[in-house]
Amino acid sequence: MVELFHTQDPVLMSAVKAALAEAEIPAVEFDGPIADMYGSAFPRRLMVLEDDLGAARLIVHDLCPDCLA
Repeated sequence: MVELFHTQDPVLMSAVKAALAEAEIPAVEFDGPIADMYGSAFPRRLMVLEDDLGAARLIVHDLCPDCLA
């Protein structure tokens, strides 16, 4: 798995996960519990399979053009 993007915004993370699920792209959120505990010190990371990275990046870009570096 590779990192698709990271954010400190749980609402954005939820929206991206829902959009990926709708496109049938499996995704796993890393660092959620630690982010909940320590807030902005630890962003949440969303991981996808390397084969799905291109399609997933297009979806993220549609939802949040500034989220991808």
